[in-house]
Amino acid sequence: MVPVEIRDRFRQNKVCVLVPTYNNEKTLEKVLYSLLEYTDQIIVVNDGSTDSTPNLLQQFPQINLVSYSPNRGKGFALRTGFRHAVKCGYDYAISIDSDGQHFAEDLPKFLAKLEGHPAAIIIGTRNMDQSSVPGKSSFGHKFSNFWFWVETGLKMGDTQSGYRLYPVKRMKDTKFITRKFEFEIEVLVASAWRGMEITEVPVRVFYADKESRVSHFRPFKDFTRISILNTVLVTIALLYIKPRDFLRGLKKKDLGRPSTISSSIPMNRIG
Repeated sequence: MVPVEIRDRFRQNKVCVLVPTYNNEKTLEKVLYSLLEYTDQIIVVNDGSTDSTPNLLQQFPQINLVSYSPNRGKGFALRTGFRHAVKCGYDYAISIDSDGQHFAEDLPKFLAKLEGHPAAIIIGTRNMDQSSVPGKSSFGHKFSNFWFWVETGLKMGDTQSGYRLYPVKRMKDTKFITRKFEFEIEVLVASAWRGMEITEVPVRVFYADKESRVSHFRPFKDFTRISILNTVLVTIALLYIKPRDFLRGLKKKDLGRPSTISSSIPMNRIG
């Protein structure tokens, strides 16, 4: 039984759970029931599903539903969910995938971390060393972490995790350009460049066997899109962000130095 105070903390901190979904009819129902044990502050973004998802969602009148067609990509769904969350009065949104790989039992970890980091993006870091992790996910995990470090100078454990807490109210004026899986990289890099804190909490992950696993990630197309984005981000980092941060560092050092101007003026000439 989930303690009542957990549900209260969602309301007190103005936190919702954001579920982008596309053709996950086999897992979505179980995911929603597990989330409802912790909170009813749930926003589902139906990203143009063509399976039985629309009918399934009719069983959950207590959730806040956003639907559109055709399918536009996970990034577009998340951005739509962010705007809707702010419109509904939420300050934070915890995004969780609808394929069943994340556990609702880890939601309290985000709430606990939020208390000490109220302005941060909080990433749910998965254990990617377990045997059930698909090869493409393991490669993508290392690939993404490396380029995020190159672009921001920050070392994070799992920049590909979709289980995250976003301070959506603070992010409402940030402009994004991507609409598919690469958005989850763009949002981290853009936020880091703006000086937003990014931190982590450990979460569990479940990968179903290959025969029953549903994934909309297209290895060739999506890795290509991510590679193009990283090329653009690295170029911006080298030509603008790193020089900008270097100059800011110099200015801070100058401001911190004690002034010697007054001591060089002869006292008998003052006045």
